Amino acid sequence: MAFVDKFGLWTEAQARAADEVARRIDAEGIEVVRFSFPDQHGVLRGKALVAQEAVKALRGGLNVTTTLFAKDTSHRTVFPVFTSGGGFDIPGLQGGADVTLVPDPTTFKVLPWSPGTGWVLCDPYFQDGRPVPFATRRVLRNAEQRLEAEGYQLITGLEVEFHVFRLLGEHMTPDDAGQPGEPPDVGLLSHGYQFLTELRYDATETVIELIRKNVQQLGLPVRSLEIEFGPSQFEFTFAPASPCETADAMVLFRSAVKQICKRHGYHATFMCRPKIRNVVSSGWHLHQSLQRVHDGSNAMMPSGAAEDLSAVGRHYLGGLLAHACGATAFSTPTINGYKRYRAYSLAPDRAIWARDNRGAMLRVLGGAGDPATRIENRVGEPAANPYLYLASQAISGLDGIQRQLDPGPSADSPYETPAPCLPKTLDEALDCLRQDEVLREGMGNGFVDYFCHIKQAEIARFNLEVSDWEQREYFDTF
Repeated sequence: MAFVDKFGLWTEAQARAADEVARRIDAEGIEVVRFSFPDQHGVLRGKALVAQEAVKALRGGLNVTTTLFAKDTSHRTVFPVFTSGGGFDIPGLQGGADVTLVPDPTTFKVLPWSPGTGWVLCDPYFQDGRPVPFATRRVLRNAEQRLEAEGYQLITGLEVEFHVFRLLGEHMTPDDAGQPGEPPDVGLLSHGYQFLTELRYDATETVIELIRKNVQQLGLPVRSLEIEFGPSQFEFTFAPASPCETADAMVLFRSAVKQICKRHGYHATFMCRPKIRNVVSSGWHLHQSLQRVHDGSNAMMPSGAAEDLSAVGRHYLGGLLAHACGATAFSTPTINGYKRYRAYSLAPDRAIWARDNRGAMLRVLGGAGDPATRIENRVGEPAANPYLYLASQAISGLDGIQRQLDPGPSADSPYETPAPCLPKTLDEALDCLRQDEVLREGMGNGFVDYFCHIKQAEIARFNLEVSDWEQREYFDTF
């Protein structure tokens, strides 16, 4: 009996989709299928199978090593996987054992930039059919279900900023390899600072259209493509969807953009603040609203003209504020991302909300009679794992609803109104997360400890590096 059937892992819709995928593989001449899962960092990992084996793996799954769950962003294994317990304290993860990737056939795509190649997103399971608790897609599903049990479905929309540079040269000598290796040399596609100008759009249209055509052929719900403020900086926005659909789209979009650009002589990066002169920070603005499960109406839309949000919307907003500092570890999970939090910079520096003000962390939009009433969270960086970022929002907002938290008045001067400051470093954010009992319970105590362990390993490596700043500051003076 196939793995999926043995443990009853699919819905009827997934079973039907699997039959259709098998038919397409044969009918469309697909030669290779990439089976991918989003790891703890939101990076896609997996294997590619030839067509005949791919059809078998749809129901049988395929095995990968558990050490993939033990890696930091340099791809170093940071848990003692070959010692007793392996540092995980979860049976099945020790010793580099196998887990089984089970495809979600409803996510199947054909990659337009790679002829004859299919792609499908997977979920990891232990050999006995248990779901792997560190799988971040499952963490988000659990958070969605908790919110739905209260009668609400979260609807989310993306605004994603990123950079695309001309690739001038890659460092490919043996000395350049490492964990990580030497990054490439790049040049600008535009000088920037002409925000939303048609001239800059036209000058970079070749690259923008290259990306647009490919991601639309993937079926991603692109709404707009924009010239952002900085040099070589762009923004894509996407139509609203459920959290899992949004997160799936985000991981595929990031991976697709990097692959497409690399094939055409460009380097795309979702790093928040690249160390390139005059290049500015990129953010990820997450729009979110609540939909009533019983009738599909917007639960955040107020009834009175003088109100910004409904009572439920205000409570949800209060939850986002109450857990903003702890949730920052998920919205901004890199050391680099905290260099974006600057006052008077269109990026937040404190946990505060305001009516249609881009200086606030939480920007409230819409109002009475507007079915698009929503909250825009401007705290995130585009390198965040979308499953964890979205899960943290659902858990925080749900706590606000259950405890009927009051967000207080709108802050019309968001950089001057007294409010809790956002963490200044990843280290500080992890401390806030460890102390946030609601996020610990909602994400899972074991998962939070696991996540913090990986991030502390990155911080420890960073603290051992000698930076350019230190060289300038001390080398001559002392």
